[in-house]
Amino acid sequence: MGPPPPRSGRPAVASTPRAAAAALVRRVQAATPPGRDRATDALRAFAILGVVLGHWLVTALITDSGTLHGASPLQRMPQLAPISWLFQTLAVFFLVGGEVAARSHAAARARGTAHHHWLHARLGRLFRPVAAVLAVWTVATAAMLAAGVGLDTVHTLAKLVLSPLWFLLVFAALTAATPLIARLHPAWPCAVVVLVDALRFGLDAPGWLGWLNLPAGWLVPYCLGAARARGAAHRRTTGWALLLGGATATAALVLCAGYPASMVGVPGAAVSNLNPPTLAAVTFGLAQCGAALLLRAPLNRALRRPGAWTAVALLNLSAMTVYLWHQTAMMAVTATGWSLAGPLPGLHTLPDGPAWLLARLAWLPVFAGALLVCWAAFAAYEHRRPRARDRHRAEPEGTGPAAAEGNPARPAVLPHA
Repeated sequence: MGPPPPRSGRPAVASTPRAAAAALVRRVQAATPPGRDRATDALRAFAILGVVLGHWLVTALITDSGTLHGASPLQRMPQLAPISWLFQTLAVFFLVGGEVAARSHAAARARGTAHHHWLHARLGRLFRPVAAVLAVWTVATAAMLAAGVGLDTVHTLAKLVLSPLWFLLVFAALTAATPLIARLHPAWPCAVVVLVDALRFGLDAPGWLGWLNLPAGWLVPYCLGAARARGAAHRRTTGWALLLGGATATAALVLCAGYPASMVGVPGAAVSNLNPPTLAAVTFGLAQCGAALLLRAPLNRALRRPGAWTAVALLNLSAMTVYLWHQTAMMAVTATGWSLAGPLPGLHTLPDGPAWLLARLAWLPVFAGALLVCWAAFAAYEHRRPRARDRHRAEPEGTGPAAAEGNPARPAVLPHA
């Protein structure tokens, strides 16, 4: 005698989550254009996750005489510098951005799309989520000041939120200049970085000169990506040359020329490899770009697995939301923990030993849960569809070359930008 049939109108609950996940995977697979370069999405996801995890691991908020300020485990544990090698992934993001922007602009030009329409479409999804962040933190800042929170504490929190925006400004400027730099060889901006560093560190030039490296340093991987778009830098020998040459140059600069070993800024350090970028940051980025080029084929093969591709595609759908709100998520957990339980290890304590690092690792899932809440609240600002007029002027949906740059769940929403 078989099991009794389920009651009418009440499907088995146990199978619902698995069925929903399977349906999502099928939907993503069906909506993904056959020619989409899935490795590009994976590299972007890796770059975003690297930044997020890096910030969560090397940024601590501690109190001193009632004032909140930031601290880094790299200050007291310089042996943790290799962590920054794993999570300083912005060069990969600029590599991907340069490649896809160059391809997108060439396709738009072939369709007769004006540059300003193309640019508006590409930058819209980058900056729509920024408006939500700024609005929320403007209100939060006013509320903290009204409640009597000290200026130093407010400055610390606002800086953590706003500091990631520098990257968007640089990326937007490079995107706008894509028609001018699409054929620029990466050696030219690299030469600018070499000259600036020689003047700064060799001839005691003013420190402000180093900020010329902010556009020039990130222009190097951007130009390398644009070179791939026009058919160059596709050989594996290029990837190996960049990986080995960049790694060797970085090691020489750190060991022989006095550059910091950390590839992120360390509070109190005399020189930062990131603010502004140094030659060591550029050569390290070239090594990362070489590794990314070598991993493209294996990644494309691995992402033929529907589950793996769905995870990558969904992260790309909300890449800017994740990037813009990850610091807010960390601060929300920090503030909530303090209010409920007082100082907690790895969250409010001084990052001065391995015990802090182990405790911090335990907090990462909690940060991720808070980020998921932020995503649920604000992802809509990133997913808003462009107006029909803008879609027509920028990239058509569903068909043609531009379809390969579309959202796997909703074509032409998920950009390679």
